[in-house]
Amino acid sequence: MHTSKALWLPVIYLWILGSRPVSFWVGGSASAGVNSQIDGSPVDAAFFQILLVAGLCVLVHRGRRTLAFLQANLSIPLLLYFFYCLMSIFWSDYPGPALKKWIKAVGDVVMILIVFTDGQPVAALRRLYSRTAFLLVPLSLLFIKYYPDLGRGYNQWTGAQMYTGVSYDKNILGVTTYVLSLGTVWRILELLRADEKSPHRRRQLLAYGTLLIMAVWIFITADSATSIVCFVLGTGVMLATSVKFMRRKPAAVHMLVLSLAVSVSLVTLLGGSAVATRAVGRNPTLTGRTEIWADVIPLALNPVVGAGFESFWLSPRVRERFAVLMPGLSLNEAHNGYIEVYLNLGWVGVVLIGLLLANGYRRAVKAFRCEPTLGALLLAYVLTATIYSITEAGFRMLGANWIFLLLAVIGAGSITTGVATLAAPPPDLVPGLRVIHAPARRPTRQDLAGNILCRKTT
Repeated sequence: MHTSKALWLPVIYLWILGSRPVSFWVGGSASAGVNSQIDGSPVDAAFFQILLVAGLCVLVHRGRRTLAFLQANLSIPLLLYFFYCLMSIFWSDYPGPALKKWIKAVGDVVMILIVFTDGQPVAALRRLYSRTAFLLVPLSLLFIKYYPDLGRGYNQWTGAQMYTGVSYDKNILGVTTYVLSLGTVWRILELLRADEKSPHRRRQLLAYGTLLIMAVWIFITADSATSIVCFVLGTGVMLATSVKFMRRKPAAVHMLVLSLAVSVSLVTLLGGSAVATRAVGRNPTLTGRTEIWADVIPLALNPVVGAGFESFWLSPRVRERFAVLMPGLSLNEAHNGYIEVYLNLGWVGVVLIGLLLANGYRRAVKAFRCEPTLGALLLAYVLTATIYSITEAGFRMLGANWIFLLLAVIGAGSITTGVATLAAPPPDLVPGLRVIHAPARRPTRQDLAGNILCRKTT
């Protein structure tokens, strides 16, 4: 299937976010410290501005299709969250840097819209995974194994060697690998359900299987516990929902999710968190994270509305406090997505994130009822984003966890709207479903949204 050349924009976007800043690749060094958070790198800023402008031009060029897609798939909680982030700039002590970061955050949404407003959105999503994963995963393995100066580093906390691959931090390597690996599992499940006589099926299975083996090797080598847990959880959800019972009884999906939520809650409330962390090779403090949480929560500048979008860590009072508590270590996140939102956006932001997650879950479950394989992937992203953000700042802009959560929320909405597509895909595009072609008529705005009307086959 033919997809738009504009798909290269989100691909390049993910290449950079999953690896290192452009300033590093062009011969500079990745900027660090407080000054970089305020001023940033001119090279990196120019790169993201060019991509954002190009992406907006693509969406404007698609015109009615983009407008119809937004009207049919707009997530109210997502819109409210971004609007509140923009409003919080007014009470930030650093409105200039906060506004720049908000504009960058809009770029995450723009890149996702480019994928789903493509004439063949599912094919575009497939190519997004293949073009991204088949570069970042093998290159990370190559750097770790044969180019240690590029693929390895040292932990600022313990001084121990860590494996960073194509990125500059092992946690970034871990989250990038886990989100791309879930997409790889989705493609493998798709291919296994496809007709055995489909062209290139065996070659694609071999390629994606090899890619998955590489990803597992990276998980084991890098030892990023949170990403490993999320990958296992997400893969388990996708495999469990592939059972015929789950497909016939969508309510069973709620039971599966509920059981996972209850298990995690009981482990935490009954004091089993220490046992759980030791089980994945971590100490009860989650490598010092609980100590950071205990120190950082009392420093919240405004518990109700927060310090302003991405502004908390720019405060001199916060820097001075941590310089005393943890000398020699520079922090720019709370290592917990919910606490991070609380510090920057207060309880209002936390509530909005909760609504966004609930809305994403509801949409993903509906998408699963329409298209089980793709819906299971989107459901896995919502669940893993929720879990990942317990020990990492998973709701920050320009982060793989956040981007793929947005992809799940927006993508699930495009499936559940149930409107016909102008460029109708072949019947085997969605295994187990048949496409209902709209009768010849003048296309409406909903038609231009590029969605698929599907119903289960009998």
